[in-house]
Amino acid sequence: MAGDTTSRKPNRLIHEKSPYLLQHAYNPVDWYPWGEEAFARARKENRPIFLSIGYSTCHWCHVMERESFENEGIAAVMNQYFICIKVDREERPDIDKVYMTAVQATTGSGGWPMSVWLTPELKPFFCGTYFPPDSRYGRPGFKDLLQRVHDVWEGNHTGVLAQASQIMETINRYASVGEGNSSNRPLDEVPLSLGFDQFRTSYDAVHGGFSMAPKFPRPVALNFLFRYQARTNEAAAGEMALHTLRAMGEGGLFDQLGGGFHRYSVDQKWLVSHFEKMLYDQAQLISSYIDAYRITRDPFYADIARRTCDYVLRDMTSPEGGFYSAEDADSEGVEGKFYVWTRDEIDKIIGDKDKADIFCRYYGVEREGNWEHSNNVLHVALTPEETAKLFHKSGKEITAILDEGRAKLFAAREKRVRPHRDEKILTAWNGLMISAFARAAQALDEPKYRVAAEKAAQYILASRLKDSKLTRTATVSAMVEDYAFFANGLVDLYEADFDPLWLRKATELADAMLARFYDAKEGGFFQTDGRDPSVIVRSKEDYDGAEPSGNSMATLLLLRLAQFTDRADYRNAAEKTLQLFGGHLTKAPQVVPQMLCALDFYLSKPKQIVIAGKADAADTRAMLRALHDRYLPNAIVVLADSGESQKALVRFLPFLETIKPMDGKATAYVCVNYACQLPTSDLSKMLALLQTMHPQNEPDAGKHQR
Repeated sequence: MAGDTTSRKPNRLIHEKSPYLLQHAYNPVDWYPWGEEAFARARKENRPIFLSIGYSTCHWCHVMERESFENEGIAAVMNQYFICIKVDREERPDIDKVYMTAVQATTGSGGWPMSVWLTPELKPFFCGTYFPPDSRYGRPGFKDLLQRVHDVWEGNHTGVLAQASQIMETINRYASVGEGNSSNRPLDEVPLSLGFDQFRTSYDAVHGGFSMAPKFPRPVALNFLFRYQARTNEAAAGEMALHTLRAMGEGGLFDQLGGGFHRYSVDQKWLVSHFEKMLYDQAQLISSYIDAYRITRDPFYADIARRTCDYVLRDMTSPEGGFYSAEDADSEGVEGKFYVWTRDEIDKIIGDKDKADIFCRYYGVEREGNWEHSNNVLHVALTPEETAKLFHKSGKEITAILDEGRAKLFAAREKRVRPHRDEKILTAWNGLMISAFARAAQALDEPKYRVAAEKAAQYILASRLKDSKLTRTATVSAMVEDYAFFANGLVDLYEADFDPLWLRKATELADAMLARFYDAKEGGFFQTDGRDPSVIVRSKEDYDGAEPSGNSMATLLLLRLAQFTDRADYRNAAEKTLQLFGGHLTKAPQVVPQMLCALDFYLSKPKQIVIAGKADAADTRAMLRALHDRYLPNAIVVLADSGESQKALVRFLPFLETIKPMDGKATAYVCVNYACQLPTSDLSKMLALLQTMHPQNEPDAGKHQR
């Protein structure tokens, strides 16, 4: 990141809102933001475009900036030969998607910073990621590469254009993944079993997760495995997910002092992390740990969820209630410096040798370090019981020592120079976080999480929605994932506080999403609305990676809203989308686990649970508490309060007009496949009815203990 700027002249990026672009505003590179001004100059001067895409908390983006973009000599070559454009991938995932496809197709891999050379017509002809300033790591030096690209542009222009055309053909093939790929076979459970088999094959039975190093959390896979266990009673599916969550929560991937998860582990054991923290990881993992807690009632999973929620509230929430995007891996220019410890530091801070010995043994701290340069990443190396036995202490004493040690180290860490925080507020990621807080409020019975979700929802509605049209940031139009993630968050929020406003807004957003992004002819959702001509390929994204795809979440949203509204058009659009991606569902289900979740919902009998009673009455709260304690992935929960809230819901579900408490007591109406069981005011009978819906979903507090 740029250092002292007092004597340096800013470039055009100084007028941008993106923190990433502003980081480059004092580079000597003559940067342009993505837009017609840059394109027009490239066309007029017939100069190629150098496109650099990254994000503000990207470690190697910082490295390339320090090495190359702040180098006066390299910048002079860039300015002489190219029109240079900077893009924040988090702000513009549509642009990132087009050119990342080109990078992956031509190099076999991808990542950020992304470095792509384009024709003035925005067609890529040479692609890469990070380049060092001079040749090393088996990579060409950036300065030499710039000269070579220029020489080829001037000396073999026809060949460059031919190369660009070939790459564009490849991009268009990738973009049309759905077209011609839909399956003629009926939608059934086969992709679910195939997906389970693929995850079981790739599962690391020792350390958890579904790859070797590096290891990414990928919560979408856990979502599917929990659903698969609920559907089939296949214990192995749940065990894989639970083991992975426990390993991540005990490892260095989890910030053992401050809560929250780092982006990925560089090793197989979840010990050493790439230390940046992304909002989308926090949101999705909170939901995964909530699912695990609902299934097992093991307090470990609740604790990790709670500590992650508290981290987001403390460090990632704006005064207005929106959620910031990320925190950097680097502090003072050093990756991980904020998070790691030497043994001597810990001894000094804790101040008691015996307590420090216990703390360090529990958290795997070694005198010579477990990372690099005598530094340690805190991770759970022993259970509390093992630690108590080793040091001849009671469990209560060990817990007190660990709590005291964490508090002291956290206080000391707060005095360090914090990593950069990207305070960009993205609608899609806020939607994921609203879901997480709403679901945590339900399962943990914690009102402050519900309040956080409500405040964020109100902020997004007030600042990003006008005439049913969303924006992704204050200045960038929303994409399908912004509509789908945010509307799903509103549905989860309804089930936390039962305010019908959230359902009404969710249906408005779903209608707008269908109008702007849905392909009524082929099915599926385009990522963009097609109104920006600079996005040269309009794709239908289906890969569920670090984030779920827009198509997966749009499909799940429509299926959920179909339950709340009884609207056939929602279900039909969801069905057509599942059919469009039928080829991927059967050929590569591991690539689309969140779409498998949507398929699971689609194949399930509709389940509606209506609680009739006053919202603040003890018996109503007891019934809702019982529902929120359980993992019910394909059911919706409705509150009929005999007041204005119930009247507002009647427009969605007319049968609610006749729903009321029996004999003045809170009453449960459990409906499966549009047939309701006899209403009951007996909590135990309600639980028995729920058990018939998911017979394997009875909490077992001891089953999954380590």
